[in-house]
Amino acid sequence: MDISFVPPDLRRLDKIRHEALSAVLFDGEWPLRGALGLLDWRLGGRVSRLIQRGTVGGLRGESLLIPGESKVAFDKLFLRGGGAAGAFDGDAFDVILGEMLHTLTRAGVRSSALVLPGRALGLVTPADAMERFLAVVKTHPEHDEISLVEAPDAQREMEPVLLRARRAASVYED
Repeated sequence: MDISFVPPDLRRLDKIRHEALSAVLFDGEWPLRGALGLLDWRLGGRVSRLIQRGTVGGLRGESLLIPGESKVAFDKLFLRGGGAAGAFDGDAFDVILGEMLHTLTRAGVRSSALVLPGRALGLVTPADAMERFLAVVKTHPEHDEISLVEAPDAQREMEPVLLRARRAASVYED
């Protein structure tokens, strides 16, 4: 599996060539922040309108597919409800990420960008998020390519964790 990074910047998100982007919406999250806020803007406030209408609210386990149309570089935007941000912890990260990956698998998506659970709100550190991501993604080998949407400073904290995992994996392959 190829794991890379893309910053939460519209110009950079426009250049990714993935089938889908998957992000988490927490209960009562407003205004939308990070990549999801940028994508909402690019989609003309479509996510915001869905929230205002009550179609989606960030409730735990909620799942929504929004067609990417021609306004974004990917075909599908998947939203996963994260529940109350105050109840978010490492176990919730693992479960929500597993659900995100499972949804992508069921949709036949093999190449995607992910906004890791809790990262846009700063609920989990970059290094801890990467450790947990690597543990969960091992159970989803059907994904060929994943780009993590992270700011450059977070990428710098995540890269050593990813490098250690790659080194450990290469030891086992030999």
